[in-house]
Amino acid sequence: MTGNSKAIELYYWPTPNGWKITIMLEELGAPYEIKYVNISRGEQFEPGFLKIAPNNRMPAIIDPDGPGGQPISVFESGAILQYLGRKFARFYPSDERARVAVEEWLFWQVGGLGPMAGQAHHFRGYAPEKIPYAIDRYSNECNRLYGVMNKRLAENEFLAGDYSIADMACIGWIKPYGRQGQDLNDFPNLKRWFEAMMARPAVEKGIRVGEEHRRRIADIAEDKEAQAVLFGQRAR
Repeated sequence: MTGNSKAIELYYWPTPNGWKITIMLEELGAPYEIKYVNISRGEQFEPGFLKIAPNNRMPAIIDPDGPGGQPISVFESGAILQYLGRKFARFYPSDERARVAVEEWLFWQVGGLGPMAGQAHHFRGYAPEKIPYAIDRYSNECNRLYGVMNKRLAENEFLAGDYSIADMACIGWIKPYGRQGQDLNDFPNLKRWFEAMMARPAVEKGIRVGEEHRRRIADIAEDKEAQAVLFGQRAR
């Protein structure tokens, strides 16, 4: 990016889904401006944010230099990664076979790893009642998914062969492996990948963005207001 490039506005909170985008922007070296969205205080329901993120979830971006030189907003972390990959022609290959491989693992994360790990986090750390069936159900599914990654990484340095947005999408969900009841020593290929990912300067820097705002599990477990906002949402 040149010095004249306009900063991308990133609506963000320091969570695994938010980290996907800070990591990508750091890898690209693209200018960006953080707009914090405190999801434990309901800022994701503010009308201005809902105009760009109708699912009332972060992350979302506004690129002032979108297609045709006009601003564009993008919500959903996977869609943002794809948009940025196309815009900058990096980490998202143009070759169709290579692109399919990236998309397979990107959507595997969006549809599987993220939701299952998120449920494991909830029932293991946040739920007011410890439900053994739910804890086992989601911890076991995380274990299965870790096994899928471990097998894939036995033959590939990164998930889609070369480093890509698929790896950026997954790393934030593997980072809190202990909260999911997992031990990386059980998955040596995944552990090798995890250590290589965490050693990348852009990954390390992206995960640090807004770390001062990140709350401990115990804090949220005791904060009934935050729990109502995070876990009690219904259609409005």
